[in-house]
Amino acid sequence: MSHCVFVQIRCAPGTTYQVADAIALREIHSELYSTSGEYDLLLKLYIPEGEDVGHYINENLASVENVQRTLTTMTFRAF
Repeated sequence: MSHCVFVQIRCAPGTTYQVADAIALREIHSELYSTSGEYDLLLKLYIPEGEDVGHYINENLASVENVQRTLTTMTFRAF
């Protein structure tokens, strides 16, 4: 079973659309939104079973040009 996480992404000023396009081309996301506030994008993705969450996010998002910071929210099945 895959693990659902949400990642907020802060982009370098003026690069939000380029970052979103680069993420979309990687085809790793379930949903990708532009947001207002401290972060510019909100990404919903499912980490494949057996993958380490931190490594997966670093390998697939940290290398995207103009990503300045990320904030990952893990989800848990409680209900």
